[in-house]
Amino acid sequence: MNQLYHTPREQGPRIVAIGGGHGLSNMLRGLKRYTENLSAIVTVADDGGGSGMLRQDLGMPPPGDIRSCLQAMANAEPIMEDLLDYRFKEGSLAGQSFGNLFLAALNGISPSFDQAVARMSEVLAINGQVLPVTNENVNVVAEFENGTSVMGESKISAFKRAQNCRITRVYMRPERPAPLDAALEAIRRADIILLGPGSLYTSVIPNLLVDGVAEAIASSHALRIYIANIMTQEGETEGYTLSDHLKALFAHAQEGLVDLCLANSTELPTQVVERYRTEKAEPIQIDWEEIERLGVQLTCRPLADENGGGRARHDPVKLARAIMDLIEAHCVRTWTDCGIRYIREK
Repeated sequence: MNQLYHTPREQGPRIVAIGGGHGLSNMLRGLKRYTENLSAIVTVADDGGGSGMLRQDLGMPPPGDIRSCLQAMANAEPIMEDLLDYRFKEGSLAGQSFGNLFLAALNGISPSFDQAVARMSEVLAINGQVLPVTNENVNVVAEFENGTSVMGESKISAFKRAQNCRITRVYMRPERPAPLDAALEAIRRADIILLGPGSLYTSVIPNLLVDGVAEAIASSHALRIYIANIMTQEGETEGYTLSDHLKALFAHAQEGLVDLCLANSTELPTQVVERYRTEKAEPIQIDWEEIERLGVQLTCRPLADENGGGRARHDPVKLARAIMDLIEAHCVRTWTDCGIRYIREK
């Protein structure tokens, strides 16, 4: 039996989860069962939906992904989560969530966006921290094999479908924006660093393009794990194998950025696969030999949510337990002057 399942949460490993979108917040819901020492570093390049509207109207970073992570880590009453999830149904606020507006209001009375996030963390009584990767106003630019490019996270998928060719790289405007100091400090202090799950080019990689983030991960002595998506994604990764995802990560940072990769082994129901096929998505193909050639150790576990409502999503409990199993297998629990640490075995 994994001892981490029964370790007091305040003695749990220092985990830093880096990404954005539903994949990150969903994983946090599972991880908070095992550790209070949890930090989420979240991309702030979203320019679509309600977040994009607030960004354009108020000149603030997009609140949506940050708000979802705060809710996932919250210890607030259920009514508070319902309130934050509430979306206005009519009028000029139609489609906007109360949670986004609440964070926007806190941003208006705070010296900076990260301090607004910290104040919302206090309101929701979260254990751990949620950190925007940067306070700067940033956009993602994607370049394609045919030499064209487009700026804006919300435009990339549609533009890719129109161009019918692969993304070659993404970069930030402005390039290499200044990181949040607290984000770099969390990475430096981490026992475990998780990248993903989430949209490869618009949720995960943008964090690596902030000045100093990729370098901090690469130089870390933490156990570094890439959490693979279950499916490819239309408009970003059609036709990608698992090694293609890893190669894209390495191309935007450096080779050897992660030690392990955790992937799903659950066979999805036929009707789910067919539904995704209509969206030009499919289960990610695992090319073991190529992954091994990249120097990444692959572990496959049944991670899919069997009650996903027809969607291929990670079960947060299964995913968290699989991550804890990897920590148990690859790290040594040690008492240090800084408290309990989980040291990666060489």
